[in-house]
Amino acid sequence: MKRPASAFVIIAGGAVLCFLVLPNFIIVPISFSTAEFYQFPPPGFSLQWYQRFFSDPGWVDSFLLSLRIGAVATALAVSLGTCAAFSIVRGNLFGAGLATALILGPLVVPHVILAASLFVFYANTGLLQTETGLVLAHTVIAMPIVTVSVMVSVRALRRDLEHAAMSLGAGYVTTFLRVILPQVLPGILTGAVFAFVTSFDEVTLAIFLGGVRTTTLPMRIWQGITVESNPVLPAVSTILLVMTTIPMLAVELWKRWRGLQVSAVRADGVAVDRYKSSQAV
Repeated sequence: MKRPASAFVIIAGGAVLCFLVLPNFIIVPISFSTAEFYQFPPPGFSLQWYQRFFSDPGWVDSFLLSLRIGAVATALAVSLGTCAAFSIVRGNLFGAGLATALILGPLVVPHVILAASLFVFYANTGLLQTETGLVLAHTVIAMPIVTVSVMVSVRALRRDLEHAAMSLGAGYVTTFLRVILPQVLPGILTGAVFAFVTSFDEVTLAIFLGGVRTTTLPMRIWQGITVESNPVLPAVSTILLVMTTIPMLAVELWKRWRGLQVSAVRADGVAVDRYKSSQAV
């Protein structure tokens, strides 16, 4: 039985949560302001800055570029990360510990160091200031996230269900698609969402490896902050907040719904077993 949290833990957690969330309650209202500069509280409600964002080809191109890079990098990270997770957990490979350390290395290496290393490599391979180069760089930092998420699901796999499926005549492909994949799907989806959010928000790699034709949305925001005080920035920040929050909430709600469905199935199974036992008696 879980012990209830102490008052200190609740107060400390609430303070940290307020500290993290409070800036959003400032930047979001400012994005709907009628003022011509940053002003809080806003004097009135208006969508002028969102209209300016969607009517500016520069902002729209950066937004679409970030979406493309995030989508492709997420697809690559999910494919490679899922294979890596199965290989590490179920492969019994020699040097699995070293392979795990190398795969998870980008999680602990500062992005500045990684960006500087990739800058030298890209300068000699022609990938500098290209969309392909940014996709590969984002895949490097997103793949470990997927690997960790899927490894947790793979370790929790029920091997008895696999053995039962194969003993009933199912091949390995059928067993993987019908038995294994549904069990690890929550880990894959969670890793995919965090991989996309990581790619969509990444600015350090874009500053080092991007260029005029590969200006992502976070990079353009950074330029707007350092070069000029652009009133469009609160609107862009709000859009970025929505784009990163909704997928995470959707996956969390889906996992909760799936957990309720599994619990209901198990409860029905227990009820049926008890009914059969009572009938036998």
